Amino acid sequence: MRRLIWVLALIWAASGATAQDLATLVADRLEIAQDSRLIASGNVEVLYQGDRVKAQTITYDSENESLQIDGPLTITSADGNTVFFASSAELSQDLRNGILTSARLVLDQQLQLAATEINRVDGRYTQLYKTVASSCHVCEAHPTPLWQIRARRIIHDEEERQIYFENARFEVVGIPVLYLPRLRFPDPSLDRATGFLAPAIRTTDELGFGIKTPYFIRLGDHADLTLTPYLSTSRTTTLEARYRQAFRTGEIELNMAVSNDDIRPDDTRAYLFGEGRFDLPRDYKLSFDIETVSDRSYLLDYDYSGKDRLDSAINLARTKRDSFFEADLLVLRSLRNNEDNKTSPTVIGDLESRRRFKPAYIGGTGSFAIKAHTHYRPSDLDVDGPDDDTFVDGRDVTRLTLQTDWRSDWLTTNGMIWAAMTDLRYDYTTISDDADFEDPVGHFTGTGAVELRWPLVRYTGGASHVIEPIMQLVYSSDTSPDVPNEESTLLELDEGNLFSFNRFPGGDRFERGIRANVGLSYTRYDPTGWQLGVTVGRILRDMDLGQFDGYPALDGQTSDWLAAAHVKLPGSLTLVNRAVFDDNFEFDRNELRMDYDQQIWSVGSSFIWLRENLAENRADVTSELTLDGDYRINDYWKTDLDVRYDFEQDRAASARFGLAYQNECVTVGLSLSRRFTSSDSVRPTTNFDMTVALAGFGKGDGDRPKRRRACRG
Repeated sequence: MRRLIWVLALIWAASGATAQDLATLVADRLEIAQDSRLIASGNVEVLYQGDRVKAQTITYDSENESLQIDGPLTITSADGNTVFFASSAELSQDLRNGILTSARLVLDQQLQLAATEINRVDGRYTQLYKTVASSCHVCEAHPTPLWQIRARRIIHDEEERQIYFENARFEVVGIPVLYLPRLRFPDPSLDRATGFLAPAIRTTDELGFGIKTPYFIRLGDHADLTLTPYLSTSRTTTLEARYRQAFRTGEIELNMAVSNDDIRPDDTRAYLFGEGRFDLPRDYKLSFDIETVSDRSYLLDYDYSGKDRLDSAINLARTKRDSFFEADLLVLRSLRNNEDNKTSPTVIGDLESRRRFKPAYIGGTGSFAIKAHTHYRPSDLDVDGPDDDTFVDGRDVTRLTLQTDWRSDWLTTNGMIWAAMTDLRYDYTTISDDADFEDPVGHFTGTGAVELRWPLVRYTGGASHVIEPIMQLVYSSDTSPDVPNEESTLLELDEGNLFSFNRFPGGDRFERGIRANVGLSYTRYDPTGWQLGVTVGRILRDMDLGQFDGYPALDGQTSDWLAAAHVKLPGSLTLVNRAVFDDNFEFDRNELRMDYDQQIWSVGSSFIWLRENLAENRADVTSELTLDGDYRINDYWKTDLDVRYDFEQDRAASARFGLAYQNECVTVGLSLSRRFTSSDSVRPTTNFDMTVALAGFGKGDGDRPKRRRACRG
């Protein structure tokens, strides 16, 4: 121990280091030669400023202030991201300069660089000569890596975390495929760095064979820009761009592209999608999105989006314990051939401010709300034009609503839950550009209801059974304002509105008359973890006021039956079915969703059947099946499948098959997709995409599995 303390003190004194810079030495044997050299041998380990050196022998020359290290040796940086392996080395005493022979450099446990000689300069630069770089695992069974880069010299800049190659040759399974005199990559520890990203190959019926080569530009710590040229057999010249910026209180992202192609040779085609979110003072949150495109088919032709209605919006909202505020402005644009943007509402504004309170004498909970709505059509024609869509082509509507509601619940000794509810609202509506409406319309609507719930619980064999009958008796005034119905044209009956005052989704209609909402739910909770639930209900009315004409599920004195069921098995199967049918079991709609998840495979499927309904512009029955799933073939291969099949057309509407290979050093993705549907602006097309990403350059995918090819001979 006395010898060890003396050696450390000598190194410290020779280097002029502070107490914090002392080195720690562990060795089987320590001796002092006659020429004042210190020799440590046998399982030597040195810890200096976080760096760790392991070797068989280390000789310290105090006169030259150098270390002679005999290996095999290992040098590990303080952060663990840089590891040197060598047969021998001659380094300065602070390990910042020197030469390592027959050496390897491993970065972030991913990228390996082997060289005949490694030269360390100022603790920042590492120069490697006659070098091979790869992140692939090499062993006796696989002596040739899947890919490697050979170079005359490689320089690693630890401060900038960049790797520079000189006279580089890229090889795949030992076969040279590309030569580059200069090449630069970020090292694996760097999250964001300017440079090329993994290219992608894309082939489509419309655009032919093409390649995308994204280039990432780092614009400081909080912003970046990605430019992606897309060229395909002279049929398209496209530049894609993505801009992202993070702020102290929010973030924005813009995605865009500009194209010249053979599909529309006389036009410059483009699109822009953007979104942003910000936290404002006093707990307000601002969000916005922008969606615009040059023509109806551009998004589908280039597979940027499947949307056929674009919505650009700005939203300001705040939610607190007893208050809520939201204001939004929406600009719509339809890409459908059968919809005219001049005669459809294109600008929609909504505002709502609500405050909750506790009434002093009657108890319960009440709220007061102020709402405003407006929508605008570009056309000023005050009648239904030649499109004959039953809507006046230029009609604009503005509405102001004052609303107050109240609810109180009581629990009786036998477990019944009683509730009383009221709702009073006043709507003031102005209508312009409509020959049938000249004066503003004001109207009061009052609603009152009582509700009874009686949950009953029984235990059998460890399982619990919960049966809950629900009955809600509702009264609303029979009269309704004489205003056009434009917001409540798509009506549904489901679990979300079965026990609701109003089944109209918009503010221009409110459900009227006396009705009873009745239902029964049953749920079984099994101790093994599985669960079964069933809900059945319908609406009974005192008289038919004709307010749901055209919607068979809700029309008449009695609505159709709503039946919903779900089954959940722990960790594997989820099955949900919802059906709406009349007393003769003639279905209006039926929806089924199944998800099954296992460790190596999963599958999800949905089936929907809808009866024809002219009120919803559905002249034919809809019957579609969707199937999506993935299967992990082994540790490296994975497949996925997405199919949508139209039973009425007796053909697939769309299909996609994907195949991916991933190991410790490369990811290859292949996908084949087909869109079968067509219209005046969109034709059926088949797309093929391929991407290849090499591990070890840049941070990449943090979730990358550390799988290595098996080394069995």
